[in-house]
Amino acid sequence: MHRGAPRDSPAHEQIATFFFLGILFAMFPYDYPLLWTSDAVEPAYLDQLEAHLKFLHQSPPLIGRVLNIMIAMGFTGFFIKLFRASEANMLFDGASLLMYLIGVGIYIANIVKGLRMVSSGYWDSEEFRALLAREVEGASSSQAGGAADGDGEIVLGREDSLKVLAASNTILALVLVGVLVLQSGQWYAERKDKEEAEKLERSEKEKSTGSPSAKKRQ
Repeated sequence: MHRGAPRDSPAHEQIATFFFLGILFAMFPYDYPLLWTSDAVEPAYLDQLEAHLKFLHQSPPLIGRVLNIMIAMGFTGFFIKLFRASEANMLFDGASLLMYLIGVGIYIANIVKGLRMVSSGYWDSEEFRALLAREVEGASSSQAGGAADGDGEIVLGREDSLKVLAASNTILALVLVGVLVLQSGQWYAERKDKEEAEKLERSEKEKSTGSPSAKKRQ
């Protein structure tokens, strides 16, 4: 049995990747006005987007569990494939696992954090107003010629924060597409290896079947 034979059905990691790409594709109409147009963003649209993100983050716990299960399914698929000692697995699956880890890091560090800020109404909180006032004071003191004594923290408003969240969705989509490209490359390499192995096996059979007749003639 040829160990490196390509599989006909999608693996766990591919199913998880397509699942998250589908979610990101559903978010693209909301992210498009923030990133891909030069028109000014209306406050009414920001209110609509914020309400949509709040609805997503405050969805029933079952939704979050499904997301966690799909993330775990992707890791499980990669770990199962890496158990097969093959050069193709180490190259393609190793790089795919690294990109998958980067995608999970973007999801946790940027997307989840941004959804929590939106859901908690951060831009209407006293903490945000205090940070904004501190930034204004630092800017005014620097214009007056005084030394800036702050820590250099940049306070992002609602529109900029939503743009960062939309950019994180785009980056995550590109990372997941990279995972699929690597998996497609692995499938193609395994298919070529299988074809070469079949050709070699056929040539060996032809040689073995032809050798007895040659011996009889002798």
